[in-house]
Amino acid sequence: QVQVLESGGGLVQAGGSLRLSCEGSGSIESMRTISWYRQTPGKERQLVAVIRSGVGEHYADIAKGRFTISRDNAKNTVYLQMSSLKPDDTGRYYCTYPGGPWGQGTQVTVSS
Repeated sequence: QVQVLESGGGLVQAGGSLRLSCEGSGSIESMRTISWYRQTPGKERQLVAVIRSGVGEHYADIAKGRFTISRDNAKNTVYLQMSSLKPDDTGRYYCTYPGGPWGQGTQVTVSS
């Protein structure tokens, strides 16, 4: 089973940007669907964005117009480019695929 490792989180001011990376321990080419989720304080884990090979991308309302999901199969990596960040975006971000494991996540903190 391919493990995933998230990175790229950090502390950023409101209005700033971050690019998160999700690197697979092996090939991700066969993973048709890969998703980013986040868990914010006091809330359950929620879907942020999904990328489906040959279909396209889907964004939750919280991400529309601000976040972009992409994948580079040659690098076994999925990205989440986040811009116009808000303090409400503070949380731990995870990537996963159907039937796959959850990684450790990467912490994003947005200061006001």
